[in-house]
Amino acid sequence: MSAQNSTAQRTFRLPDLGEGLTEAELVRWLVAAGDTVAVDQPIAEVETAKAVVEVPTPYAGTVSELHGEPGATIDVGAPLITIAEVTPGGAEVTPGGAEVTPGSAEVTPGGAEVTPSAARAAAREAYRDEERAGARPPAPAEASGSGNVLIGYGTPGGAAGGRTRRRKGAAPSSAPVAEPARTTPPADAVRVVSPLVRRLARDLNVQLARISGSGPDGLIMRRDVESAGVTSAPQGVTSAPQGVTSAAAGVTSAAQGVTSAPQGVTSAGEADARTGLAVASRTPVKGVRKAVAQAMVRSRTEIPEATVWVDVDATALVDLRHGLKRRDPGSTPSLLAFIARFVVAGLQKFPELNTRIEETDDGQEIVQFGGVNLGFAAQTDRGLVVPAIRNAHALSARGLDSELRRLTALAREGKATPADLTGGTFTLNNYGVFGVDGSAAIINHPEAAILGVGRIIDRPWAVDGQLDVRKVVQLTLTFDHRVCDGGTAGGFLRFVADAVEQPGSVLADL
Repeated sequence: MSAQNSTAQRTFRLPDLGEGLTEAELVRWLVAAGDTVAVDQPIAEVETAKAVVEVPTPYAGTVSELHGEPGATIDVGAPLITIAEVTPGGAEVTPGGAEVTPGSAEVTPGGAEVTPSAARAAAREAYRDEERAGARPPAPAEASGSGNVLIGYGTPGGAAGGRTRRRKGAAPSSAPVAEPARTTPPADAVRVVSPLVRRLARDLNVQLARISGSGPDGLIMRRDVESAGVTSAPQGVTSAPQGVTSAAAGVTSAAQGVTSAPQGVTSAGEADARTGLAVASRTPVKGVRKAVAQAMVRSRTEIPEATVWVDVDATALVDLRHGLKRRDPGSTPSLLAFIARFVVAGLQKFPELNTRIEETDDGQEIVQFGGVNLGFAAQTDRGLVVPAIRNAHALSARGLDSELRRLTALAREGKATPADLTGGTFTLNNYGVFGVDGSAAIINHPEAAILGVGRIIDRPWAVDGQLDVRKVVQLTLTFDHRVCDGGTAGGFLRFVADAVEQPGSVLADL
């Protein structure tokens, strides 16, 4: 039947969040079923390993269904929201819901006519087969929508997965596209799409080839792997990697890629097989903690790091700041801002440390930058994050202090965007705020070095042959030995140390 206006049910799936992330936790909905939404209107807040971000809708219409409850973990590509979209007429809809648009058929080189529905069916099936084989093809372009997939990510217009672009000259769609019949996948392909399901199977030591999937066409779902893992577990012990326990412990099955995500699951009476002690709780490793763990493992695995350190007399710098604070208490930079300025100057003198290693077809190459994006470690309620001060080389100590305060506040409020938390070329880590003197810090991959600053405390110090009490701080530099040798690392550290000890002479040149 034909109509001037038609209502199409559009399901918006959680988009690719970038940075290699495959899931996000739903923090809260910004809309409710029955609400009217506009294109690019934020519909939900999700928490990734990078930040809490708002997800805008690429469709306008009435909210039909919300897929997931706050606190749930949603896989990339899983349904997020369904919107009833009213579109202009011009297409006919069959009773089965398939779109039939006049003049929209395509002709293959062999001369056979291929309708858009058939082309979409072939594309979907190719996608499924490649996913089942463990490889995901590039996502096709969008048919409609703004392309503004996630605020702060700056994705190009029209980029998303799972929807096809309308062929030039074809009439706009006025009805939902019917899901084509699935064909039988290759007999030797394991029917599993989600990488999380594969990982869970590895954690539970479950062989996917021996599982009969309960999803469409035998697709293996998370519940199937969990069931197989519970069945194979020893009596009295529940397998629970990544904080997942059996359904009896309160974890719901994850149809369509949505899983329940408690902060901690306690299993009464459960005994640890290795120690014989009772298990008090299990906490899922996710969000920021998961991202930090993965980054630290990758850093220690890939980077041959070396560490040098030096104790520094910071009395002159402390006195300089006290003098500035007496004259202008409202705009005096912090001690960390002064040290950050010395670090930037040191990186301009020793640019080998402001680099990263990149893999090429011929091996590896060292990429050196024409400026400094200074990252700094910030502890938040969500965990450790590293905001980056972009173009730090162009800022004074006051400018750096302003950016340190601004980005720290955003990070602790959970409002920092992915752009704020990425792009650093060197990291400064002030662990002195925790009351410790030194630390063999782990490099923030893929950077080449990190400078740690300990607490400033009173210590006995020899000055002109006389023992005196001075303000002493320990500076520790951990660097990638592939990008430079000890002479360069030692020269950089000595430059920063000398600047801390004699700040007046160095600041005069900055």
